[in-house]
Formats: sequence, C-alpha cells, structure tokens
Amino acid sequence: MRLKSYTDYALRVLMHLAAQPDRLSSIAVIARTYRISHNHLTKVVHDLRKQGFVAAVRGRSGGVRLARPASEISVGEVVRHTEGTFDLVDCGSCVIAPACALTAALHEARRAFMDVLDGYSLADLVDRKAAFRELLASFESTANAA
Repeated sequence: MRLKSYTDYALRVLMHLAAQPDRLSSIAVIARTYRISHNHLTKVVHDLRKQGFVAAVRGRSGGVRLARPASEISVGEVVRHTEGTFDLVDCGSCVIAPACALTAALHEARRAFMDVLDGYSLADLVDRKAAFRELLASFESTANAA
C-alpha cells in the first residue's frame, strides 16, 4: 500500500506547522526546506486551508499556521481527506467479486490501517519538537544558502 505524494506533502506541511506553532511559516520556506516544488506545495496548502487544517495570514509578514491545535488534528483525518476513496483495488469491475473474499479482507485491512492513523495526532508526530525544530532549522539554513 502506498499513499499519494500529495498526502505525504500535506502531512509534511502540517508537521512543519505543528513543530512551530508560535510562528507563521511561508510556503516558500516550507518548499525549500523539504525540496518540494513551490507550485505544487501552494496547491496542497490551499487545499489544507479550504478544509480547515491551515489558516492563512495575508500581507507582507503573512504566512500559514495550523487552524487548530495539533493535538486536535488526527493523521487519519488528513489521510482520509487527501486520499479520497482510498480503495486498495477496484473490485467493482471484477467478474469474481460476488464470490470473492478478498474484497472483505482488503476492506478490513484498510479499516485497521485507518484506525491506527486515527490514534495519532499531529502533535504525536512532532512529539520530540525540539529535535524536529532543530532538524527543520538545519534544512532551512541549508536551503537558504543554496
């Protein structure tokens, strides 16, 4: 099973913001830090804002921040949003689907996967905030020097 790059980028943005809740971050800095296309990340952040995960502050000293506390945003909630239907296989067009137990097994596996992700919040992912912030800062300084 593999999550979309879009989901990965969304989680990285949210983790970045969760690790630094006391400051606004720019999309440009986040893009350089993670070495992700600025244009692609802009789309991700726009979507996260529309869904209420991120708040944007306009203006010269603007940026983005979490719209609610990191402890209130579950990883499962983000993955459900970014992955959409998240079907592991397309059983709808399969001729053996009516008699196949694979469909039920895969649905059960998906539920178990999402149950685990629901047990984690963004705060849990950046639990070692000091170490995470130091790592982000080193990436940001390297990205700014390039």
